Amino acid sequence: MSAPEMRRFASLTPLLAPRSVAVIGASDDPTRIGGRPIAYMLQQRFSGRLMPVNPKRETVQGLPCFPSIADLPETPDVAIVAVPAAFAVETVAALAARGVRGAIVLTAGFAEMDAAGAAAQAEMVARARASGMRLLGPNCLGLFNARLGYYPTFTASLETGFPLPGRIGVASQSGAYGTHLFAIARGRGLGTPLCITTGNESDVTVGEVIGWLAEDPDTDVIAAYAEGIREAESFLAALAAARAAKKPVVLMKVGRSALGQAAAQSHTASIAGDDAVTDAVLAEFGVVRAATTEQMLDIAYAATKRIYPARNSLGVITVSGGAGVLISDAAEALGLPMPEMPAPAQAALRALVPFAAPRNPVDCTAQVLNDLSLVGRFAESMVADGGYASVLAFFSQTGGAASIAPKLRAELNAVRSAHPERLFVLSVVADQTRVRAYEEDGFLVFEDPSRAVAAIAAMGRFGAAFAAPSPPPPAPLPKVALPAATPSEAEAKRLLAEAGIVCVPEQVAATAEEAIAAAAALGYPVVMKILSPDILHKSEIGGVLLGLGDADAVRAGFSTLIARAKAARPEARIEGVLVAKAMTGGVECLLGVHRDPVFGPIAAFGLGGIFVEVLRDVVFRRCPFGVEVAEAMIRSVRAAPLLLGARGRPAADIPALARMLSALSRFAAAAEADPRGRRLRAIDLNPVFALPEGAFAADAVIEMGE
Repeated sequence: MSAPEMRRFASLTPLLAPRSVAVIGASDDPTRIGGRPIAYMLQQRFSGRLMPVNPKRETVQGLPCFPSIADLPETPDVAIVAVPAAFAVETVAALAARGVRGAIVLTAGFAEMDAAGAAAQAEMVARARASGMRLLGPNCLGLFNARLGYYPTFTASLETGFPLPGRIGVASQSGAYGTHLFAIARGRGLGTPLCITTGNESDVTVGEVIGWLAEDPDTDVIAAYAEGIREAESFLAALAAARAAKKPVVLMKVGRSALGQAAAQSHTASIAGDDAVTDAVLAEFGVVRAATTEQMLDIAYAATKRIYPARNSLGVITVSGGAGVLISDAAEALGLPMPEMPAPAQAALRALVPFAAPRNPVDCTAQVLNDLSLVGRFAESMVADGGYASVLAFFSQTGGAASIAPKLRAELNAVRSAHPERLFVLSVVADQTRVRAYEEDGFLVFEDPSRAVAAIAAMGRFGAAFAAPSPPPPAPLPKVALPAATPSEAEAKRLLAEAGIVCVPEQVAATAEEAIAAAAALGYPVVMKILSPDILHKSEIGGVLLGLGDADAVRAGFSTLIARAKAARPEARIEGVLVAKAMTGGVECLLGVHRDPVFGPIAAFGLGGIFVEVLRDVVFRRCPFGVEVAEAMIRSVRAAPLLLGARGRPAADIPALARMLSALSRFAAAAEADPRGRRLRAIDLNPVFALPEGAFAADAVIEMGE
């Protein structure tokens, strides 16, 4: 992470952990927007100075009140702005002039509304930035930092209880949803002492909040909710900071559907972005994406144990064969390995309970309830002999039964205490007192075993990300000069070849005789394609001819292609034809780049031809990246066995394919430096023939925008 990004995160400290607070638009009524923050901070004994501002009152909720910002006895670290929208801009300007370091604008009616609101918001931000003041909101519900008794928020959720102590930090674009998450967490006994909502993100973004939490020594786990990523650079730096600090980030990113994206735009004036790209970016940094609130809190709860197996595997001990099957299905769906117990260990366990099923899941049967010491022996064998990084014990209601639970707890806890580096999870049905006792021992407790498996799998994903070495940087970026408009295929290939992308041998022919000469030089059979910068999708007009085996076929083919192009696209500029060597064998692949509006150029890899459209087996990655990352992408697609020599097929030259994919990513990244770089819409190499020796792009399109 760069020094500027570190300073940017640290600049949020006056907002999130101030020593003094002013409330502009303070109310004596503790139920109003301008009154709730004061009431909450008085109740929770805010550790700093609290200064209400209201020209109509001498006191507010028992505190001395000041008529204006200029009359404040000291410059506060942060000011809460709770005034009507018509006065918000001038209020922020006055705070900036006074030297206040942070402002929390609760007021709504800005960019989330209309163009006029967006213009007012832009002016507000300009006034703040001119003085270096950070601005949270507008249109936000504020935040709380319970460690300081600091509650600059008007949420009514605090009326039912304040946050519990803990080490989970919440960052949310949506104020209502952020406090909804906090309230549910509180009901589950989870401590979320920090909850920061960002609203319109006119200045401070959810990414920056994640970055600040990543650097906060009192936060271990980060739970975040986002409708769109407004500013990619700080978001990526924040995820990198969290990974470096080994702090798990579980993110609920909404806006997957077209309807959801439209709602996000109207709600917080954000860009939801392409969901597949978001998945790829989150996976790059080891962020686990949650689909539901329940899942997010399950994962955050599990992460509080701070046990993240880099090589995760699951061992299951159960008193129910049916539950073992259910757990196995859930683990397989999530890619969580459940290897068998070693044969000698199975034999030893079967000697203890002859009718046990000791493979994994290890079904010790209800017989062990007659001799609970057997539970400890089974569990110890699973850890010591099976070597599982995570252990899930399913005991259902028996784990909560007063006649069984104390002895069961003692047996299991003896094993857990002997192996503190392992993740131990119980699936039991018990009252809260019993559950808390298990948790105090160090167990995670879930009623639903499927939810337990999902949380265990997430801990392994975090562990793998934390343990993974940083990939070596890609080779130096080439210098790229993009054309002013979409080039022809031949020109596109010339540009890409300069960046190291190998294309199928071919020649441009302006006449039939040139085409025949080119075919003779390349060797028959050949492929012929119409060459025009105005016809990108040549097959749609019959602009590709395959398997031409002699001079007569080439001559006729030349005439056919020219005639078809003129008939289908009479306005198109025709530069002739491309004559290319016909490629046989190998696997057809697609390599491409498109420019994401948030994250910039994104590379794609998948099988080519009809497979990419039918199977949608495509992986994405931000550009640029090195050959090692490119090879990992190639091997990660579901159809990778076709490239690796499945069913006796010759294996493709994966290193050559990886070099091409990496070179394409570097070309796209380098294009960003060109003045025309932001006009690069897409690059498509389809098909690319992955042969046993080498990889060759047969078609190439570089599409430029206006």
